[in-house]
Amino acid sequence: MIDCQNLMKIYKIDDDNEVIALQGLDLQVEKGEMMGIIGNSGSGKSTLLNMLGGLDRPTAGKLIVDGKDLLRLSDKDLVKYKLETVGFVWQNNARNLIPYLTAVENVELPMLIKGKHKRERAKELLEMVGMGHRINNKLHSLSGGEQQRVAIAISLANNPSLILADEPTGSVDTKTADIILDVLRNLNRELGVTIVIVTHDTQLTRKMDRVVAIRDGKTSSEILRRSAYLDMELEEEQGEDDDTHVELTVLDSARRIQVPEDYLEAIGVKDSNKVRMEIEDGKIIIVNPNEVKKKIDAS
Repeated sequence: MIDCQNLMKIYKIDDDNEVIALQGLDLQVEKGEMMGIIGNSGSGKSTLLNMLGGLDRPTAGKLIVDGKDLLRLSDKDLVKYKLETVGFVWQNNARNLIPYLTAVENVELPMLIKGKHKRERAKELLEMVGMGHRINNKLHSLSGGEQQRVAIAISLANNPSLILADEPTGSVDTKTADIILDVLRNLNRELGVTIVIVTHDTQLTRKMDRVVAIRDGKTSSEILRRSAYLDMELEEEQGEDDDTHVELTVLDSARRIQVPEDYLEAIGVKDSNKVRMEIEDGKIIIVNPNEVKKKIDAS
C-alpha cells in the first residue's frame, strides 16, 4: 500500500535558513495492515502523515501510495486522491466535525463533495463504529470519544483504501483510547482497509502487531509483536507482558543505524560525537572511547 524510499522534505524558512523534516526516510506498509508510527515531537512523524495524505509534497525521494506516485500527481489528481483514496482522523475534533451538523450529516458531507449522497450508507458507518444511537446528535452533545468515533465514520465515507489517524487517542482518557483503538482494529479486520496511526503514545506497542519509530526524520526501529517475529503463538495471558514485542533497529539504504541517545548516555557518551566499535563473539559492540583511553593509560 505504501512505499517510501529515501523520502526527504525540506522546509525553507527564509533565504538563509532551511529545516530538514525528513532525511531519507524508508517505510513499507502492506495492504490491509494496521500499524503505528511513534516518535518524539519534531521527529518528522506529522510531516510524514502530511506526505502520505497528499497535504504536502515531498522534496525528493520516492512515495507510492496504492499505486499512485505522489511526487508526480497533478494538482487535479491530488485532489481526487485526497477525496477517494485516503481518509483522515485528526486529534482535534474541530478539524474532523462541523458543529452545526448532526453526526449523520457530518458523515454524509464527504459523499456530497464527491457527488454521491447516501443517507443509508452514512447510518451504516455510524453503526459500525458504535454510534448508531447518536446519528441525530450534534457536536456539543457528544463526548470526546463519541466525537472521535464519528470522525472515524467520516474518514470511511468514500470507501478509502487508506486511513491516516493523527493522535486519535491523544485527547481522551485511557479507557476511551482503548475503545477507539478497538474500533479501528475491527474496521481493519472487517473492511480490510489499511490503517496508519501516528502517535507519541508508546503504549500502542502493546496493542499493535507493528510499530515504526521515527527519530530525526528517519525510521530508526521497528517494534514487532513477538509472535509475528518468531512465527509462533503466544499464550493469551502473556498479551500484556513487556516481553510480547521485539524491537529491531532499521538499517537505512546506506546501511547506517541510529543509536538511541539513552543508549549512548548509558555508556557515558554525552558530548562526544565519536565512539569506538568492536566485533566480539559475532556481536557489534559500541564502546565509550574515553573508557578505552583510560584502560590504555592505566596499563
